[in-house]
Amino acid sequence: MTAAARKPVVYATYPDLAGKRVVITGGGTGIGAAIVDAFVKQGAHVVFLDIQDEASKALEQSLAGAQCPPRYIRCDLTELESVGAVFQQIERELGPVEVLVNNAANDNRHQVEDVTAKYWDDSLAVNLRHQFFCAQAVAPGMKAAGGGVILNFGSISWHLALGKLSLYMTAKAAIEGLTRGLARDLGADGIRVNCIIPGSIKTPRQMALWHSPEDEAAILAAQCLHERVEPDDVAALTLFLASGNAARCSGRDYFVDAGWYGS
Repeated sequence: MTAAARKPVVYATYPDLAGKRVVITGGGTGIGAAIVDAFVKQGAHVVFLDIQDEASKALEQSLAGAQCPPRYIRCDLTELESVGAVFQQIERELGPVEVLVNNAANDNRHQVEDVTAKYWDDSLAVNLRHQFFCAQAVAPGMKAAGGGVILNFGSISWHLALGKLSLYMTAKAAIEGLTRGLARDLGADGIRVNCIIPGSIKTPRQMALWHSPEDEAAILAAQCLHERVEPDDVAALTLFLASGNAARCSGRDYFVDAGWYGS
């Protein structure tokens, strides 16, 4: 089975996103880069965090001619002191964050017998821990402003029990619980918290490392829609959930996976 011809995504325009202060983690490549591009096209003031300098600087340069060009700040999200310092810098220089997109993650494969205590800690640090502490960092500014939006990124992987991803799936399952907890705890202050759950997304990393032609065929066969999901599909959902059109959406999971129910 081969994918159907791709139709370009034309983003809806959300006037209330223009001028919003948006922070996107892991924004230098893949899904994150598409989200950066999408918010820039809405006229938002975008700051994106990453550690992949070359790709991030190239993305920043490619959007330098936009009405509101994005800004790249290098930040290792596993170093919590750096996380706190970066968010203080953003608030000091731009003002309180109005939309946080917790996108950063690393889906390295592993065998159960190879996992050490350090590997466990490192995996949860890069895939789970920073989502809470980034949310914690922006919450006071959002409360003072009377509201805000936090979008956490989960994964279809644990819903399908994919192989060689036990720690990644542990983190991604926890993010759905984290989303519900934050939505409850912050909702009284007008802060909406939701979880976006991508399916198999056609990014350069995924295609280079994990997806053989056989994998591609199996994924398409298992999806209700026989089209690959691409980063801009995820970005389109992210824009909606960040906008006022989703004003009564909180504490929920939103899938963009072409109806992938496994093999």
